[in-house]
Order: sequence, then structure tokens, then C-alpha cells
Amino acid sequence: MNPTDFIASLAPAAKASRALTKIPASFVIAEAALESAWGGSELYQKARNIFGVKADVAWHGATVMMPTHEVIRGKTVLVQALWRAYPDYLSCIRDHASFLLDNPRYAPALQHADNAEIFAQGVAAAGYATDPNYAAKIIAIIRAHGLTDYDA
Repeated sequence: MNPTDFIASLAPAAKASRALTKIPASFVIAEAALESAWGGSELYQKARNIFGVKADVAWHGATVMMPTHEVIRGKTVLVQALWRAYPDYLSCIRDHASFLLDNPRYAPALQHADNAEIFAQGVAAAGYATDPNYAAKIIAIIRAHGLTDYDA
């Protein structure tokens, strides 16, 4: 999917989620774009998982096993991982918001939900991803596509 179509398809749900959760819609869209390769990733195609949320012991829904690249001790390695699976991206957005809201390690990020860039840095600092450039990548997408307009 091209970026314009991807943004248009996610924007209404991201804005609705922001109204309920205060999580910046721009962050939701940018993180989904990054994690799903603008809706083109195999994880999205197989599991409708647009955020790359892995299935942990607390997850009781559908799953899919797929490889992923992780940065471990400074080296990028390919590992198998169990991922959450969804019937559609709207379910994924709702679950993603719950994941961030219910996990105490994201509380500091949530204190900055009025600023998508600081929020992205907080989510990354809390260990959401192993990529040391995770926040910078999300911020670059937000800026490149003017996504903060969706936070109003």
C-alpha cells in the first residue's frame, strides 16, 4: 500500500483511539507504517498485526510464528517469534492501545501523550523495540508525512 492510502485507511481509527486513550494518532499511524512496511509486511498480511506486538503469556488470542530481526548485544540476528494475530487492523489498534495503557513501563511515555515525538522517545526508552533508532524512525515518518495534523 502506498503511504497516502495507508494513512487514509488508518487515520479515522487512530483519531478515534486518541479520543479515548490520548495516545497520539500521529504516533499510531507512524508506528504502524514502520512496523508493517506501510501495510506490506508479511506479519500484516498473515496476522493483521500492524505494530509488531509479540504474543506473551498474557495474550489469549490467535497467534502466528514468524521470524524477525532483533538487535541483541549490538548485533542484528534473525530469531523466531510468536506474534499476536488479529481479524482486522481496527482490533490491532485497540489492542495496541491497551498494551501501552496497561503496561506500567509505558507510564512515563503516556505523561507526554500531548507531544508525539516525546511520546515516541518514551515508548522506545521503555523497551518497546530493540532497534536503538526506533524513536528516530517513527519521528521521521511523523515529520515526513505531516502526521501531527491528526493529533488535533
